[in-house]
Amino acid sequence: MEKEKALYLLKKTGALLEGHFLLSSGNHSKYYIQCAHLMSYPDIAEEFFNDIADHFRDYDIDTVVGPAVGGIVVSYGVAKALNKKSIFMERENGIFTLRRGFEVKDGERVLLVEDVITTGGSILEVANILRKIGAKIIGYASIVNRASGRFKPDADYYYSIKMDFPIYNPDECPLCRANIPLVKHGSRGLK
Repeated sequence: MEKEKALYLLKKTGALLEGHFLLSSGNHSKYYIQCAHLMSYPDIAEEFFNDIADHFRDYDIDTVVGPAVGGIVVSYGVAKALNKKSIFMERENGIFTLRRGFEVKDGERVLLVEDVITTGGSILEVANILRKIGAKIIGYASIVNRASGRFKPDADYYYSIKMDFPIYNPDECPLCRANIPLVKHGSRGLK
């Protein structure tokens, strides 16, 4: 997807926010991508799902897996576009696990998807757990790549748009020093 189009769609849906945000990683940023706003417009979100699916269409994939919460709808949308199975993993006692009767079999070929990848911590945690079960990780995908080189995948990685926003360690955050109120939108339960 062309960057200009992706950026326009994120802004149009209210998914691109500006302020002072606590990220899932614990770091801070002036910008936040709230893909839940994007997902509230299914026709627009579908453009991103199709973009990701088009990249992986010729890969031999059995299942599309996303970490909860951000990867649930992305997994469903990409799997639908590829006509594959979609499941998600969710945290139980702080650790990603397969619940709700979901299974991944030994040798199952998996595409891992997420809405936004900043550090890649969640999706890599899911990948490691699936590998222990015997899954083969075929690739990674996200709607937004804001990793700025921090995400080091061990398989093909595709994203619809790359957005390199600065992130700050809380101890060095200029937004904190400017007394701009901190907002938490992430899903890991950080305080």
